[in-house]
Amino acid sequence: MVYQALKSFLIPILTLLFRPKVSGLRNVPQNGPVIIASNHLSFSDSIFMPLVVPRKVTFLAKSEYFTSPGLKGFIKKMTFIALGQVPVDRSGGRRSEAALLTGLDLLADGACIGIYPEGTRSPDGKLYKGRTGIARMAIESGAAIVPVAMFNTAEIQPTGQVVPNVRRVEMIFGEPMYFEGDTTDLKVLRQITDEIMDKIQELSGQEYVDIYASEAKLAILKAKREEMKEEKSATRKKKK
Repeated sequence: MVYQALKSFLIPILTLLFRPKVSGLRNVPQNGPVIIASNHLSFSDSIFMPLVVPRKVTFLAKSEYFTSPGLKGFIKKMTFIALGQVPVDRSGGRRSEAALLTGLDLLADGACIGIYPEGTRSPDGKLYKGRTGIARMAIESGAAIVPVAMFNTAEIQPTGQVVPNVRRVEMIFGEPMYFEGDTTDLKVLRQITDEIMDKIQELSGQEYVDIYASEAKLAILKAKREEMKEEKSATRKKKK
């Protein structure tokens, strides 16, 4: 009830301000378990995409989104609850396993869930290697995988920016993909995940990088720290 009410409220705003251009929406099955697999450029991906899909889209959201302190954290928490998001701990090991099982439970009930196979937002607009959990989930649930490409959301809401910029958002939904295989075979899981990422790359036109986005973020952070050290060192030499 709350989800539909919020959606009804937000859709006119989305249409007026961000003039969404959507292609291939008919590729989302109207019934049965569905996994929408999208590239991930901005926090707002989780707002824009569910608003254009006729079905309720449930994301397995990071638990940190529900526990942030202060007014901003409270607003974020209530927004995610209203949008029907489910908090999960994705920090690895048994916790990641629990998140996967939560997704399988939802799919067993015929839900439509949203997943970012990269695991985190792209730090530079490139498309990164997918995590294999989506492959296992697809095989065990028999759900259709609908690949999606999001455009312009990083410019609409850059990381750390609360108030979005007004700019047209675009989404392309690809044809459903179905997979079978042995979930204990890591090669099978990697092959399926790579097929999904190949399709997202084909739709988005992004440059693909064969490392995880989390690794890229660490490399970028390390490079920035080294740059800052060099700048400080150069400044000290000038003072001397």
